[in-house]
Amino acid sequence: MSTAPEIAGWKHVYSGKVRDLYSPTADEDPRMLVVASDRVSAFDHVLEPGIPGKGALLTSLSMWWFEQLSDVPNHLAGDAPAEVSGRAMLVRSLDMLPIECVVRGYITGSGWLEYQQSGTVCGIALPEGLQDGDRLPEPIYTPAYKAPLGEHDENISYEKSVELVGEDRAAELRDQSLAIYARAARIAEAKGLILADTKFEFGTDDEGVLRLADEVLTSDSSRYWDRAAWENGSTTAERMASFDKQIVRDWLAANWDKQGTPPALPADIIDRTVARYEELLGRLTGE
Repeated sequence: MSTAPEIAGWKHVYSGKVRDLYSPTADEDPRMLVVASDRVSAFDHVLEPGIPGKGALLTSLSMWWFEQLSDVPNHLAGDAPAEVSGRAMLVRSLDMLPIECVVRGYITGSGWLEYQQSGTVCGIALPEGLQDGDRLPEPIYTPAYKAPLGEHDENISYEKSVELVGEDRAAELRDQSLAIYARAARIAEAKGLILADTKFEFGTDDEGVLRLADEVLTSDSSRYWDRAAWENGSTTAERMASFDKQIVRDWLAANWDKQGTPPALPADIIDRTVARYEELLGRLTGE
């Protein structure tokens, strides 16, 4: 794992798989600094080498979405220091809620596997006859519990989310997540894209205001497909080729038995992944 950069006026306090967190050296400053690295992870491992420019690409996408959703309270709190400008967010320090707010508008991935077995996704009954990649009759909210560091997140029922954060807050998380997804899906559709699913994270400030936090609607937190390919593709792979690190996952699954240290990523896999990140950013934002 690459070393977190030194930043004047900030002290490094934590590194996740792909991001580094800093607190200000001035104790009275309540803000935090979140720096997106170029590290890439898959199957709970950080891989080598990283994806050049990935941190900047994902930060640009998050910032663009925060601007589109400017009426939704969020965690942004000013401009990041020059040393990490373009790949960092200066944010409010929030009390983060222990729930990942997942919204699914289409059936695929783990949801498709569950549906084949039981006709449900995260325990929610769905109509018979759906196929992998089909649009759902309406988006569904499927929260997950954010497990402590080193443990796996787990899907939970809405009722369990009420137990964790209370009835009013759980309803607010559900309603906000569904509303934001609906808005984002319309924006993506206008750009020729499908927002198949996404996850949001929220925290509360000192006054109890719920704020959208962390990354939002990026390639690492969301599944985007090309609408024309989804409508006209002849194979599942063509219809649901996602604008994310699925290229990395697929290569790793075919070339590693998940034992020991993962192999180094080939240059062509890195190049193709960068191209997918760049294409999504360009199509959404015009950058």
